[in-house]
Amino acid sequence: MLPEFEKSSGISVEVIVGKSQGAGPDTISAQLGRGVAADVVILSREGLNDLMADNRIAAHSDIDLAKTPLGLAVHAGAPKPDIGTVEAFKTALLAAKSITYPSSTTGIYMANTLFPKLGIAGALASKSSNVGVAAVAKGDVEIAIQPVSELLHVPGTDFVGTLPKEIQYISVFSAALVAGSANVSQAGKLLTYLGSAKAKDAIRNSGMQPLLAP
Repeated sequence: MLPEFEKSSGISVEVIVGKSQGAGPDTISAQLGRGVAADVVILSREGLNDLMADNRIAAHSDIDLAKTPLGLAVHAGAPKPDIGTVEAFKTALLAAKSITYPSSTTGIYMANTLFPKLGIAGALASKSSNVGVAAVAKGDVEIAIQPVSELLHVPGTDFVGTLPKEIQYISVFSAALVAGSANVSQAGKLLTYLGSAKAKDAIRNSGMQPLLAP
């Protein structure tokens, strides 16, 4: 979306990458906390709620942009496991030699809620990591479980499908103006664009469902 926005608005946008939640210096919260300058944040709704609770977000500036379910991917050409039911998904994870999932919002759900609920947290602990789908593309890890938007269009991988609805986690991605921004007008234009009909195709092509601009 950014090239189109920059072309139509004349505003240049610099992107700084960070995790929505979790530990470590690269989370969006940690970066803001140590003084990294930002005008707009785009992250999971849970992460944004944390920032709002810490008074780091301008009041009434938050919008929900899109949602995406959790999915599973394997190395390109590898057998695709059956994950059509909860039991099949559980069996696939137990049979896998290695698994990666995020250390941010969805990974917190898997590690703290889903895997314990399925009774497989202990069995998966020694073969799980947070290295990401790129490791699956290289053949270093067998299975990646991440939001579908992070799995589609990754060279070297095959998308298997989404998790069963009974254990599914729908990620909502939101945006907001950072409190104290020095570029409120420009940031407002970006937020308006992200929530407009012009952004819908790019959102869908990324494996997400737009939540604004019907």
